[in-house]
Amino acid sequence: MRRTSSQSAAMTGLIDIGLNLTHDSFDRDREAVLDAAQSVGVERFIVTGSSVDASRAAVNLAREQPNVLFATAGVHPHHASDLDDEALTALAALAQEPAVVAVGECGLDFFRNFSPEDTQLHAFIAQLELAATVGKPVFLHQRDAHEPFVAALKPRRDALSGGVAHCFTGGPDELKAYLDLGLYIGVTGWLCDPARGDSLRRAVPAIPLDRLLIETDAPYLLPKDLTDKPRNRRNEPRYLVHVLAAIAALRPETIDEIACATRDNTVRLFNLRLD
Repeated sequence: MRRTSSQSAAMTGLIDIGLNLTHDSFDRDREAVLDAAQSVGVERFIVTGSSVDASRAAVNLAREQPNVLFATAGVHPHHASDLDDEALTALAALAQEPAVVAVGECGLDFFRNFSPEDTQLHAFIAQLELAATVGKPVFLHQRDAHEPFVAALKPRRDALSGGVAHCFTGGPDELKAYLDLGLYIGVTGWLCDPARGDSLRRAVPAIPLDRLLIETDAPYLLPKDLTDKPRNRRNEPRYLVHVLAAIAALRPETIDEIACATRDNTVRLFNLRLD
């Protein structure tokens, strides 16, 4: 795979901070998907770990392509019931891997409650404590659980090296709460959803430029306003450029200024060492 784009592109150096590259929908064409993204200037990718097995797979991918792929290690709240002592020990080992740049995806999801709420909270706190121990930022998930999420995070925030509200979908009030906690804000193609994205569209202009990150959450959250949607409806990291343009349409900065800022913010938060 190319390490940088070999074609002239409007944007270069973009980093997708949230890509579920271990998802089985990428099994047949994973390299081609990354090459397509690089051809439009998305040069680096952080592969999300959502379970112990997925985190291990993310680390393996990152080892194969250092300086292009990075990984997170965590247990999504959907899988919180799986985070027993043995799994937490395995996760702690993964979190110390050099390829791992954050602990997570972790947090609370009371929308589906695939794991009981108290179990989610226990798993979330355990991963916040793990992140503090290994000195890496947290990659955070929150859906329909804003108040308990903030209540769990706030007393532990000072021990953390930083964090991002991954796939932020909230409005100005939630944004202020997360900014007050010193979090970065990850924006996805949710912004491009005419039905669900209104709150986020109102919040995006208020995100400080030095706290803004961009991500696709592929294969999920395909931007709904794409004019040429893929037949398989799969989101890909190449559509990060579309997300960037949607953000720029709501802000005073140029698209180039936002591209440079989000790259610098990503490097700073995740302490990336780019060769």
